[in-house]
Amino acid sequence: MKTKIRTLLLTLRPDLPEDEGLDLIEDGVLDSFDIIHLVQELDSQFGIAIKGTDITPENFRNVDTLAVLVGRYTGHAG
Repeated sequence: MKTKIRTLLLTLRPDLPEDEGLDLIEDGVLDSFDIIHLVQELDSQFGIAIKGTDITPENFRNVDTLAVLVGRYTGHAG
């Protein structure tokens, strides 16, 4: 799941650093338009529908937090 999420992120941001500790929000990697696009891609790729209430900075900080979010919807651990 994490590999697929990272691939989606690289589609949005081909210059995405390899740093696993990078905070995608605080470090300005993703902007609000990127997040909207990412939500659409996550929904499509994983067959889920992320609720607006789950679109928070905490859930979009890094690949790990995104995997946890997707896992809550798919029933699989990130």
